[in-house]
Amino acid sequence: MNLSSKAEGGALVVSVHEARIDASVAIQFKDRMREETENVEGRVVLNLSEVDFIDSSGLGAIVAAMKQLGGENPLELAGLNENVDKVFRLTRMDTVFRIHATLEEAITE
Repeated sequence: MNLSSKAEGGALVVSVHEARIDASVAIQFKDRMREETENVEGRVVLNLSEVDFIDSSGLGAIVAAMKQLGGENPLELAGLNENVDKVFRLTRMDTVFRIHATLEEAITE
């Protein structure tokens, strides 16, 4: 699971460099997110602009990452394409996560 992170605009931006977050990589995703956000303080923005597909396992892994961060370090999402956005809306997870249309929008807020 290829993730990278950098501090930007008062937040830690974690970018996913994979086309899919599904059952075959969900555990790896959770482990890598834990590594990337280990000592974070404040907002975390998950950049999903390169992700074309997410299934229920991937969604669960993102929820697990949010829970691991705790309430004082909110996990926000950015750059969801149409297919990924549809999964979040259909499962009503768009009410759980703050979702930004673009990474730039997430950083400037």
